[in-house]
Amino acid sequence: MPEVIFAGPAGRLEGRYQPSKEKSAPIAIVLHPHPQFGGTMNNKIVYDLFYMFQKRDFTVLRFNFRGIGRSQGEFDHGTGELSDAAAALDWVQSLHPDSKSCWVAGYSFGSWIGMQLLMRRPEIEGFISVAPQPNTYDFSFLAPCPSSGLIIHGDADKVAPPKDVQGLVDKLHTQKGITITQKTLPGANHFFANDTELLIQDCADYLDRRLAGELADPRPKRLR
Repeated sequence: MPEVIFAGPAGRLEGRYQPSKEKSAPIAIVLHPHPQFGGTMNNKIVYDLFYMFQKRDFTVLRFNFRGIGRSQGEFDHGTGELSDAAAALDWVQSLHPDSKSCWVAGYSFGSWIGMQLLMRRPEIEGFISVAPQPNTYDFSFLAPCPSSGLIIHGDADKVAPPKDVQGLVDKLHTQKGITITQKTLPGANHFFANDTELLIQDCADYLDRRLAGELADPRPKRLR
């Protein structure tokens, strides 16, 4: 898998990139956990999500947010990291102009960034949000959430308590035109210790069903 360096808003960004052989294949961006708590693009869940998309013939990119690994810049409390994610998507799209759709997957802090990117990029038609933290980060920008997706978390998560995640899911369920799928893993904590395989399998099952035309309301495509 090619190691890549591409231009970001605060300097170069380091990533791992796997292009599909199909010119019009969808794009997937995978976003890592909090940079100040050990989050990198080599996090196992991020790595496994990357390969989940790659096995389904997506063009996939995962990358280090600013200040991590060989990515330049400094931690910016989410604002700069959102700009990094937008620059990453721009970079992949510049190489794959025939690609018509995109997915974003994020874990923990990365899910917060991914959901914000979703609001800004109408070509993103699906998301996978792993262990989002509505108790820590403000998700009120999802008004309304523009695309269907999966929110998956553990019922033993002390970092993102299930009641807070449930509140976010309940709020999204009131919105029309999208389908929010929720999956709760029994006994799983925020780090999915001993549960990573099950987590990835559930994400893969969801993606396969979406690719088969299920779990999303038919609706007009948003204009780019």
